[in-house]
Amino acid sequence: MKIDILTLFPDMFAPLEHSIVGKAKERGLLEITYHNFRENAEKARHVDDEPYGGGQGMLLRAQPIFDTYDKIGAKNPRVILLDPAGRTFDQAYAEELSQEEELIFICGHYEGYDERIKTLVTDEISIGDFVLTGGELAAMTMIDATVRLIPDVIGKEASHQDDSFSSGLLEYPQYTRPYDFRGMKVPDVLMSGHHKNIRRWRLEESLRKTYLRRPDLLENYAFTKEEAEILERIKAE
Repeated sequence: MKIDILTLFPDMFAPLEHSIVGKAKERGLLEITYHNFRENAEKARHVDDEPYGGGQGMLLRAQPIFDTYDKIGAKNPRVILLDPAGRTFDQAYAEELSQEEELIFICGHYEGYDERIKTLVTDEISIGDFVLTGGELAAMTMIDATVRLIPDVIGKEASHQDDSFSSGLLEYPQYTRPYDFRGMKVPDVLMSGHHKNIRRWRLEESLRKTYLRRPDLLENYAFTKEEAEILERIKAE
C-alpha cells in the first residue's frame, strides 16, 4: 500500500516509524510519504486566509493543497479529508481502506477548509465527536488501524479477527500465566482443554461485555440462534 499525507507538520508522524506500521514499511508492505503543503504555497508561504463574507478564524487555502496533490501524481487514490463533520471512522471502514492500493490523507488546521478542496476528496472522515487542533493525530489513528489489517502485516490473520469490533462485538476477557495471581484465578473453563466449552464461554463473555458496555453495537447485529439464546439468558441475570 502507498500512503501520501498532506500536512503542515510532518514531524508529528514520527510514531508511524515504530511498532507494526514501522515493521510493515521495513518489509516493503507499506510506503508512506509526507508532503508539507506549505512548500507549495504561492502567497509568501501562507496556507490560510480570511473567509469571504467574514467570520471567525482562518481557512485553509485551496491552492497549496491542489498543487501538492498534483505533484503526487496519483492515478486513482482514495483521498481522505480529516473533518469533524465527516463520517465516523470505525473498524468496518478500516477494513475497507485496507483493501486500497493508494491512500491520500489531507490534514487541515485553522477554522476549516476552502470548500473547493473537497472536489479532490473521496471521503470526509472524523474519528469522533470532538475537535482536535489539526488532522495529524486523527490520520495517525486511522493509518494504524488500517495498516494492521493489510495481509501479511500481522503474522497470523486470526490475531486480529477476534479484536473488539472486528466481529461486531467487544472482545472476551483473556488471561495468561500465572494461573493464580494474588488470589485472582484464571476461569477453570480456560484450563479444561475442552475447545467447544472454551468457544462458548468466550462467546458468552463477549456478548455480556458488549451488552453491558456498548449495547448500541447490538442494535443492528445479526445474531445467530445460539447468540440470541445466550443474550436472553444474560439479560435475565
